[in-house]
Amino acid sequence: MPVYHVVLFKLKPDVTAEQVDKWRDLILAMKGQVPGLLKISFGKPLPITAHRAQGFNVGLVAVLDKIDTVPIYAQHAAHQP
Repeated sequence: MPVYHVVLFKLKPDVTAEQVDKWRDLILAMKGQVPGLLKISFGKPLPITAHRAQGFNVGLVAVLDKIDTVPIYAQHAAHQP
């Protein structure tokens, strides 16, 4: 059974768009590097729902193949940055 790992972030006001882009690229690059990582998505709240975001600026959803993959994902070198 797949595991959905959802993380929401509140970015500091001084974080630049370039920093977010670099971070997104690092996150998306984990696909194919981390064993058992089936899919990973990263993005901002949709404009239609942004009013409910409670201050969260970006989020990610990682889909892992099984619960035993969670510690592998968490400790993998590609996940550390």
